[in-house]
Amino acid sequence: MSNGQWYPPEWPDRIRALADGTLAVVAPKRAATVMLLRDTADGAVVHMLRRRTSMAFAGGAYAYPGGGVDPRDDRPVRWAGPSLETWADRLGTDRASAQAIVCAAVRETYEEAGVLLAGSTADTVVGDTTGDDWEADRQALVDRELSFADFLDRRGLVLRSDLLGAWARWITPEFEPRRYDTWFFVAALPEGQRTRNASTEADRMVWIRPAEAAAGYDKGDLLMMPPTIATLRTLQPYGTAAAALASAGARDLTPVLAEARLEGGELILSWPGHDEFTKHIPTGGPQ
Repeated sequence: MSNGQWYPPEWPDRIRALADGTLAVVAPKRAATVMLLRDTADGAVVHMLRRRTSMAFAGGAYAYPGGGVDPRDDRPVRWAGPSLETWADRLGTDRASAQAIVCAAVRETYEEAGVLLAGSTADTVVGDTTGDDWEADRQALVDRELSFADFLDRRGLVLRSDLLGAWARWITPEFEPRRYDTWFFVAALPEGQRTRNASTEADRMVWIRPAEAAAGYDKGDLLMMPPTIATLRTLQPYGTAAAALASAGARDLTPVLAEARLEGGELILSWPGHDEFTKHIPTGGPQ
C-alpha cells in the first residue's frame, strides 16, 4: 500500500457478507480516546502509543490513549468544569452517558499514559503521579478492582472536565466484529506530570509533531487507522496546546461511519467526508 492505512485482509469478505445480509451487525460500545498535547520550541506535539504487533486488532498501529467505557463510569463523581447538561449537549448524549464518556476519557488516559486530569480543587491539578501508591491505584483501575469514582473519592480528587475538549466522533464500520462509538478529546499535559507507557497493549510511546506523524503515515512508515490519521491531520494547524483546546468547541461531532457498497464489480469502502480513505476492492480480493 502507498500509505500507512491499516487494512485487514478479512474486510472484503465481511463487506460482502454485510451486503448480502448474512453478517449480523454488532452494536457499538461507547469509548473515549484522548489526544494529549504539550508545547515545545518546535510547536505542539501529541502523545501516541504503538499497539503491539501481537494484538489481534490493529497490531502495530499508532493510536492515542483510550478505551471502552466501564459500566461504573456513570457513578456520581466530584466534578469540575462544564455541567453534565452542557456535556450531554456537546456529545449528543444524555447526562449519564456524557459523564461516563468523560470519565472514561480521563480514566483511560491515567491507565495507559499515567496522566491524570484531576485535582484536589476545581482549579488545581495533581502533580507527579509516578509513586508506588499511585501505581497501585492505577493497576487496580486497570484490573477493574477499583471504580474511577471510588479512586477519586479515596484521594479526595475532583475530575477536571474543563481540561478536555471534545474533538471528533467515529464509529467502527458495521462489518467489524468488535465495534466502538468513540469520542476523541484533546487535552494539554498538566504541569508536573509526565507520560509513560503504562499500557500492556503498547510496545512504544512517542511525543511527535502532528505534521511529522502524518508525513510518516503518508510514506507508509507509520501504520494508523483512519480515525487516527484523520484527527492527526486536523491538529496540524495549531501551534500550541492552548490553541487546539480553544478551538475544540467549534469542532463538528457528527459521527463518522464507514459505508460499503457493491458497484460495477467492485466493493467500494468509504468514510463520508474523508475521501483519502476510499478503497475500491475487486470482487476477487483487496488491491
